[in-house]
Amino acid sequence: MSGPDGGADRDARTVDSAAHSPAASNPGLRRLDLENNLLRRALESTPLAAKLLSEEALEATLLEALGSRHRTPDVWLFAYGSLVWNPVLDFDERVVATVHGYHRSFCLWSRINRGTPERPGLVLGLDRGGRCPGVAYRIPAHLAEGELRLLWRREMLLGSYSARWVHTTRSGKQFRALAFVVNRQRSGYAGRLPPETIVEVLRHGQGKLGNGIDYLRQTVDGLAAAGIRDPHLLRLDALAREVLGEEIPPSSRARLQP
Repeated sequence: MSGPDGGADRDARTVDSAAHSPAASNPGLRRLDLENNLLRRALESTPLAAKLLSEEALEATLLEALGSRHRTPDVWLFAYGSLVWNPVLDFDERVVATVHGYHRSFCLWSRINRGTPERPGLVLGLDRGGRCPGVAYRIPAHLAEGELRLLWRREMLLGSYSARWVHTTRSGKQFRALAFVVNRQRSGYAGRLPPETIVEVLRHGQGKLGNGIDYLRQTVDGLAAAGIRDPHLLRLDALAREVLGEEIPPSSRARLQP
């Protein structure tokens, strides 16, 4: 399968794998970290250890996703946050796509990567309602299970996300992609927060992978590089710059224009 539409006609914003290899990714989280299961090991030494999914439970959720009737031999993975600019996975194709029924939101507390258990930060999740433009990666069939196992070590350790095969479109064509949707039943769910609160949390959130403002700006820039403009994130960035007393650069000011 060469694309979600099953054809060779590729979107102008399709990028080949050579231009977006793991080596070119942001070095904050490395593939080697996931291969060595460093995130689990870090969590095991915190108060969150009791909330970790067991290795058996983690594997069960992976096998459930792989066994879904919506799964195709080549797996499409939908990215909307850090996976846009730091995928650390092997893939054959990268395209701009839109997920329907969910929206991008700072709705998940981060107590390791962008915060601490004592002072959580915030990261993005897919929450119910609306639509979300992002990036979809095609992982070839022979790599799918191994690549997804690494992603499970990145996204699923605390059960804060549910892996779902979501309705996705590209150039009017529909397909299913695997996405990490926020789990509203877990303690990490932050709900809908006002912009001022989000910015305040991002300002003070500092974890093993950096601070929240950097995460916000890396996501804005990663989306922009794919030709995606997210008005909500752009307003948060503008608000953060105002609070921090920073001038809005011309590139960001241009993106704010409807």
